[in-house]
Amino acid sequence: MAGAGDGDDEVQWCFSQVKGAFDDDIAEADIISTVEFSHSGELLATGDKGGRVVIFQQDPESKSQPLCRGQYNVYSTFQSHEPEFDYLKSLEIEEKINKIRWLPQKNAAQFLLSTNDKTIKLWKISERDKRPEGYNLKEDDGRYRDPSSVTALRVPVFQPMDLMVEASPRRVFANAHTYHINSISVNSDNETYLSADDLRINLWHLEITDRSFNIVDIKPANMEELTEVITAAEFHPHQCNTFVYSSSKGTIRLCDMRASALCDQHSKLFEEQEDPSRRSFFSEIISSISDVKFSHSGRYMMTRDYLSVKIWDLNMESRPVETYQVHEYLRSKLCSLYENDCILMRCVHEYLRSKLCSLYENDCIFDKFECCWSGDDSVVMTGSYNNFFRMFERGGRQDVTLEASREVSQPLMVLKPRRVCAGGKRRKDEVGVDSLDFSRKILHTTWHPHDNIIAVATTNNLYIFQDKC
Repeated sequence: MAGAGDGDDEVQWCFSQVKGAFDDDIAEADIISTVEFSHSGELLATGDKGGRVVIFQQDPESKSQPLCRGQYNVYSTFQSHEPEFDYLKSLEIEEKINKIRWLPQKNAAQFLLSTNDKTIKLWKISERDKRPEGYNLKEDDGRYRDPSSVTALRVPVFQPMDLMVEASPRRVFANAHTYHINSISVNSDNETYLSADDLRINLWHLEITDRSFNIVDIKPANMEELTEVITAAEFHPHQCNTFVYSSSKGTIRLCDMRASALCDQHSKLFEEQEDPSRRSFFSEIISSISDVKFSHSGRYMMTRDYLSVKIWDLNMESRPVETYQVHEYLRSKLCSLYENDCILMRCVHEYLRSKLCSLYENDCIFDKFECCWSGDDSVVMTGSYNNFFRMFERGGRQDVTLEASREVSQPLMVLKPRRVCAGGKRRKDEVGVDSLDFSRKILHTTWHPHDNIIAVATTNNLYIFQDKC
């Protein structure tokens, strides 16, 4: 499995670290809701349902040690959002962090955007290892001196102190979204960013908090005519005028902000026509796109729906150039549920009823899986059920299923490929579909931009893996 910067050599992935406690009783607030590497890969940020942001820093001493370069230590922890209440609509606004996006570093400080359902915040992460001492009118402990006691002027000096990492909110962007924010994306001009909810996309300037420009609005005059919603949006990595957004119907629209101020008319529409013979009750649900990501080169984009990952060439709208099935074994289960009228709870077999309960009634079929590119765009990664995550080497050369679990939590332990048996006789090293735990799932993944280091979130644990040099 090739990855970032390793050509055609096969990569063996091994365990590096796991963050979080192995508790059977997991607090809702501790569930990780987003994961993101910084542009350099030195920092790794996570957000959780409790509104907290935890930042990990790559161990400086381990950078020069190939076997330990996947070691990350806690750098800063802060409360990004608090629960709020919308009194006009009588709705509670959760503190859950939906997305985190890093800004390119311009000086010693780092900046990131974090958002919950309604409010986006710009945070400054800075270090302080010196403190001023020698004030004329103030003692070192903060008490003010009697001015009459000052007999000579002193020049304050900076004295060394223990390193302190401070997270301070620099901007708060609020009151611009009626519906829940699902995406934020920083523009390549490093001055603007977009935020998207179910029906609208807004363009913001990082220095202006009291207004934004609405660039996409798909809300119909009559809400009964609503047929689709926006599920994800992202700016092109190099062209500051171009962005894409995906929909619950499985379409991706590319828009050019040079064409008009309101980009309701797209420049390109990427859509794969479905085979009518394979259409079922679940077709529209499983075709909804949960994530869209441009490649680092900007030539391709990747989309993730419930069952597959698709790679699109920006120059070809009619169909994806590559399609990778993530858990195709579920398609037959979905079809059997529909054909056996299990959707109406009249299914005789308890086996199918249990599948319906896990995938439909418990909303597993609505899970929003994310996807990511390797640093050189040669491999794509996404999560699955049973704490499995999958990597696909582009060009169809190889794919592998790996597992993040306690059993592999030993330093430099090589991950063994896992296989799922869709039916029939099962081998010793295979996992049957009936044995999959749909409550254990990897929704959030991220890949180091320049190295073969990956991070995946499993409920309240963050697993970090690296290639074995």
